[in-house]
Formats: sequence, C-alpha cells, structure tokens
Amino acid sequence: MYSGTYTAIVTPFRDGRIDEPALERLVENQVAGGVDGLVPVGTTGESPTVDFDEHLRIIELTVRFARGRVKVIGGTGANSTREAIELTQRAAELGVDASLQVVPYYNRPTQEGLFQHYSAIAAATKLPMLLYSVPGRSGVEIGVETARRLAQACPTIVGIKEAGGSADRVTQLRAACGPDFQIISGDDVLTVPFMALGAVGVISVASNVVPGEVVRLVRAAASGDFALARDLHYRLVPLFRALFLESNPAPCKAALALLGVMDEELRLPLVPVTATTREALRTALTGLGVIGS
Repeated sequence: MYSGTYTAIVTPFRDGRIDEPALERLVENQVAGGVDGLVPVGTTGESPTVDFDEHLRIIELTVRFARGRVKVIGGTGANSTREAIELTQRAAELGVDASLQVVPYYNRPTQEGLFQHYSAIAAATKLPMLLYSVPGRSGVEIGVETARRLAQACPTIVGIKEAGGSADRVTQLRAACGPDFQIISGDDVLTVPFMALGAVGVISVASNVVPGEVVRLVRAAASGDFALARDLHYRLVPLFRALFLESNPAPCKAALALLGVMDEELRLPLVPVTATTREALRTALTGLGVIGS
C-alpha cells in the first residue's frame, strides 16, 4: 500500500513565512521525478518550528499541489496525544492518504505509554497510520513487541518508518508483525539493505534533491535487481552522507538552494550549514551531474 519512494519534503520559508510558490515547485519536481508519495511536516519539514495553523496549511498545500498524482502521508505526530489526534483528524479532512506518527519526543514514554498513545490515535480516526521509530530524535524506540501488539490491535496501523539504524530490526519486525505490516526505511543509506530483508521502500531526504535517482534505486531493489540497486547505492552514497553532515534539514535546504529550487532559509534553532558542508554538497551534486563543476 505504501511501497516505493516517499519524499520527506522540506518546508520552504521566505522572510519567516511559508514560501508557497517554492513548495509548489518542489512538489512538481517530485512528481516529475516519479516518486510514489510525499510526507509533509515530518522532521525534514521542520515540524517542531511551525505552529498549529502553519502545520495544517503545509499539509493542505501539499495535498492541493499533488492533485492526486501521488499519495500524501501527513506528518501529524506530536509529544501530546491530544495534539496528535487533533492534527490527524484535521489532516484527514484535508485529504491526506495516511498519517505518519513519530514517537512522542522529550517525555520518553514507556512501551505501555506508546501502546496507549498510538491506540488512542487509531481509535480517533479511520486514517491509515504509519508508526515512526526514530530513537536518535525521540530518545525512545518502539519495541518490536509493542509494534506487534499495535499491528494486531489496530487495523489502521499498517506499517512503520524504521529509522533506528539496525537491519536486524527489520528482520525482527517482519517476524513479529507479519508480511502485511509494511516496513519502510527511514534512512537513505540503509534503503538497499533494509529492502533486501523485506522493507518495501524509503521515506527519503535525498529524494528532495534527486528524486529520479532515488526512485531508480528503490525500483531496482523492489524488482530484485540488487546488483543494479547496489551500484546506484554507491553512486548516491556521497550525497547521502553529505545530507547528514549537519542536522537535517539544513544540508538538504542548502542543496536545494544550490539547485535554485528554493531559498536556504531555516528557522532557529537550525542555522545554515558551514562552508565545509556546503562544499561537500557541491562535490556530491557535481559527481551526480546535477550541477556543473
């Protein structure tokens, strides 16, 4: 249902406001690149720095600009269950295809707390839900047993974005949650090994910058052509690494600015990348033939 390449789309800003024309250009670039879907207002969309109304506006615009050509999975997670429910209900009204629910950050819930948090969201909306386990950001990982309980108890919980950095987690999740529970890589650099073990795609940062290249990689892996997927992986590794030399999405916005897609503007506490990172991005993009030397 949610296999393929989904872009964790950045939120363009200009003069402190959402840059709506730049967001439309970015969506058009993604559709032209062949992605299967878009994920607005996730980590890459700077969700912690937008207010409630802006959050919903970004989702509304993404759905409008996509015009049904690709799926839209709204990032509607929060560290307050009540807020996550309200965001998800409003996003459903705006026409998203599913929601992405990050582990509540900072308050470090127990596994039982996670189970009850996700169960409450699932009970409040019929929208399909992808869990999002990212312990490096949230401080807590969704346990394999918790994922199994949720998959069995909540029919609308259809999969997980796995960003814990462990291929063994894919093996464990597949065994515990069954073949219909979709595992999606949350790390570009781990897409090929995760798909070799049963993941169905990626929610990608790099596809903001080179959507067509990431689509080729994912399609090769999905078709079982891991020789081609491996070659494409090594071709893209310099960009994958450069995009995470500093806190995401600062390098991604710098790369998009180098391509002339949008301004580099971020919201504090994020700041523009250093000259060293910018040069690494330029080198990676030059190596891919995206910009001239």
